[in-house]
Amino acid sequence: MSQFPPGFTWGTATASYQIEGAATEDGRGSSIWDTFSATPGCVANGDTGLVACDHYHRYEEDIAIMKKLGVTAYRFSIAWPRLFPQGDGVREERGFAFYNKLIDALLDAGIEPVATVYHWDLPQPLQDRGGWANRDIVDIFADYALACVEAFGDSVKTWITINEPWCVTWLGYQIGMHAPGVKDLSHAVAAAHHTALAHAAATRVMKSYDRELIVGLTVNMSNFRVDGSAPETLEAFDLMDGQMNRWWIDALMHGTYPESLARSYGEIYDNVVLPGDGELLKTENPDFLGINYYSDSFIADARPDEKPLKDGVLFPFDVRANTEIPEQYKANMTDMDWVITPEGIRDVVTRVHNDWPSIPAIVITENGSAYADGPDENGIVQDDRRIAYLRAHVSALGEAVANGVPVTGYFAWSLLDNFEWSFGYEKRFGIVYVDFETQKRTLKNSALEYQNIIANRGVI
Repeated sequence: MSQFPPGFTWGTATASYQIEGAATEDGRGSSIWDTFSATPGCVANGDTGLVACDHYHRYEEDIAIMKKLGVTAYRFSIAWPRLFPQGDGVREERGFAFYNKLIDALLDAGIEPVATVYHWDLPQPLQDRGGWANRDIVDIFADYALACVEAFGDSVKTWITINEPWCVTWLGYQIGMHAPGVKDLSHAVAAAHHTALAHAAATRVMKSYDRELIVGLTVNMSNFRVDGSAPETLEAFDLMDGQMNRWWIDALMHGTYPESLARSYGEIYDNVVLPGDGELLKTENPDFLGINYYSDSFIADARPDEKPLKDGVLFPFDVRANTEIPEQYKANMTDMDWVITPEGIRDVVTRVHNDWPSIPAIVITENGSAYADGPDENGIVQDDRRIAYLRAHVSALGEAVANGVPVTGYFAWSLLDNFEWSFGYEKRFGIVYVDFETQKRTLKNSALEYQNIIANRGVI
């Protein structure tokens, strides 16, 4: 394959609650993930992020690893409770000081800092008021985003407002497998709308502070592969694709939501989406769209004995569809039981470019795979399956770039093995192995492969 263009961003990514630890140090307040992970039965093995990867104390070591790998950018997230422990306007200066030290160390290493304002660690006092289901969160979040760029905007030029609002919404407020663990469709629809409004409001205040800031939203996307032609199967595709892939992009680009979803949510939608909200949803064209891509999804005609998909399964729609994984993919899956479909990363960025052509740039803000490989007797982590996943996805992304899709960056998920949300420490996505007892870091062979990919500008 041809090389990626000069100036293409090669990065790696993490999230605050997953790696920082120091959950009770220097005035940090409690987040919904502190509460959720301390609740019996919510997280595998009772794991919490109290220590995680201890990045709060080891950030210099982690930056040195990134510099060795040759990454040109590092995507991190800012812990809201570290800056504003109660979620109000009262600052914790030690939290601001930590991120200033992190950012300065990145710049000293020649690595561009890319900041995510919100990667799921909502201050618990805000959840006590309803969290993302309470419309007040929109203005509160905009104020928090403004405080972030006022503090760090001189050094950080690229910003992501919210990471994966689909997960915030549906995993957090409908299925309850993520914090805050709510299982209520009305709360989920409200959260879906309020995250979209919050992105728009934050974008406006951030841009009003500094027009030169580069601001975008990161969404998780999947290609829904349809094998079937029954009307209810096609309806399932429209609803699932609308809920995951179109809701937030249509909102920020057009100020609208998919009509089929509005009909499906019915009175709940009408109570949440108020007159005039369309104008509030729209922003000027985003500077980029961040896409987190891991695998494709599948929809086929339902089996005769299959029950409708509805509340709490994955998608709260009363339609009939078979979402089983096709047999040919089952022999080669990651530890998350996700299929491996590298062509999907090419197809999803191509689809975004075709369907929303005024989006000027696309960045893969996460892509990676979970495998449990650890050090062998020689201390080497031979994670060949992750290497194969990385190679295949970078190669497929290169096809899209060669075809004119404006992809400008790729961030490998994740730099470190970390706290993997409701899976605790069972799932390892890192290109760097972390011994959670000693905190020793070991570069996996996939990290060395990524080093080669960066050095050769994507040539496998």
